Amino acid sequence: MKKRAVQPILGTIFQKIAPRIGARVVIEPQWKIVGQIVFKNGRKRYFRYSSMDLNPLGASEIAKDKDYANFFMKKMGYPTVQGEAFYSKEWGEAIGSTKGVDSAFRFARRIGFPVIVKPNSGSQGNHVALAHSKTEFYKAMRAVFTRDRIALVQKRVSGRDYRIVVLDDEVISAYERIPLNVTGDGRSTVLSLLKKKQREFVASSRDTQLKLDDPRIRVKLQHQKLSFRSVVEKGATVFLLDNANLSTGGDAVEVKRIHPEFAKLAIKLTKDMGLRLCGVDLMVEGTLEEMPKTFWVLEVNAAPGLDHYARSGKAQEKIVEDMYLKVLKSMEK
Repeated sequence: MKKRAVQPILGTIFQKIAPRIGARVVIEPQWKIVGQIVFKNGRKRYFRYSSMDLNPLGASEIAKDKDYANFFMKKMGYPTVQGEAFYSKEWGEAIGSTKGVDSAFRFARRIGFPVIVKPNSGSQGNHVALAHSKTEFYKAMRAVFTRDRIALVQKRVSGRDYRIVVLDDEVISAYERIPLNVTGDGRSTVLSLLKKKQREFVASSRDTQLKLDDPRIRVKLQHQKLSFRSVVEKGATVFLLDNANLSTGGDAVEVKRIHPEFAKLAIKLTKDMGLRLCGVDLMVEGTLEEMPKTFWVLEVNAAPGLDHYARSGKAQEKIVEDMYLKVLKSMEK
């Protein structure tokens, strides 16, 4: 099914910056999700949502499949998160596998709760859940199988969540991703603080829609012995989701300096995965500024859309525009 005619920010940015290098952008007018870039040398390139004519098709397809990507990253010696893939009943029967929900639960018990449950494909943190018990685990698996036939069950790792964006031999952006949270004023409930946050998103032109009925928020609050009616102490921060995706209300904090070893690792991983443009997601015990110690590669993303980051402020919008100008120049070659 095609989407409603709301132009993604990538097309808007390309239309704005393309004239700087003598290029022009044509957007398909009905759905506004695909576009053509015509460079001054006559070369034509295309994009759809945040996917562009930059990365090879095979490498992009592997990056979209988290299980396959983890296989290759682990084989090449990168520190990945321990986990396995399991299948919906229908898909298991189709491929002759018995690795279903019950097998997944046995695996979860073996690596120890809580565990991360998430779809093998997709992005933006949809249906990613931290399960603490059998009940939460089966509920999370059922949720995943409403949108994907393969679920990943992974060991929980802790630290700071970062994305490093690489273009060829250069790190062009790096930021920390902080999960959806609210900060108390001593008077307001969690629910009212969430609604206030949504109003702030609208006021700043950030198009993130907070899903107040997201069951993951209620579970997260319960584990903190809180509810939507709880009044948050002044200055106290309450986290409402375990995943840090900007599309689910997370915040992005620019990292202005990263340790050369992290930059080297991100660039090498991008090349090793056959990509030119890549978002490398890391969980780090410490910060990106420090010499790498304990860290894990969470995912690689061949189409690291920065819509939500660009809409989080004027400074971020400028960062994203400068980044995509470099991308355009690379696509012209």
